[in-house]
Amino acid sequence: MSQLTPDFSKGLVPAILQHYQTGQVLMLGYMNQEAYNLTVQEKVCWFYSRSKDRLWKKGESSNHIQHVTDIKLDCDQDTILLQVNPDGPTCHTGSISCFNTDEPFSLESLESTIQESVDSKNPNSYTNYLLTEGIDKITKKYGEESFEVVIAAMKHDNLELTNEVADVLYHLFVLLHDRGVKFEEVVEVLKDRHKKSGNFKGERKDINNW
Repeated sequence: MSQLTPDFSKGLVPAILQHYQTGQVLMLGYMNQEAYNLTVQEKVCWFYSRSKDRLWKKGESSNHIQHVTDIKLDCDQDTILLQVNPDGPTCHTGSISCFNTDEPFSLESLESTIQESVDSKNPNSYTNYLLTEGIDKITKKYGEESFEVVIAAMKHDNLELTNEVADVLYHLFVLLHDRGVKFEEVVEVLKDRHKKSGNFKGERKDINNW
């Protein structure tokens, strides 16, 4: 998190909440020094309510707490950007975002969708069917879909290829869920390899060091 202190010399400072995975802008609030300090200490969002004229913890009544994963300041240090992992809808209306923007799709969103299917315990859910059948069924389906990607590529059918890659990604995420592996763990491996690769221009000799 940012080690800089916002400039509160002119009063309240605007604070923008952004979903830490999708980048979706969730809300705009205002902080004073005390609210900011509480946010940093507790790693949940505190604001200063201009209408109630008091400090308030986001989610204090709804329990939709906004867990802070990172804090950034703008170039003038008078606007705060908070990356958050919300416990529920951010807006008091029940919407994910106070701006009613559509949730951007990301691979992390796919992970969340699979978890939602699991939580629903819907017996007609294909996701739940795969997870109930277990790792043998899941890996078999992943292998089949991977081969379909190869076939589509060999046929030079890009439309079929994109659809088959989508199927592969879905089954891969089901596999990761079954094994208890978070996608962010995979991302961290990729980040580490990217750092090692530098400005690599030659032939790749080691997949662990691009």
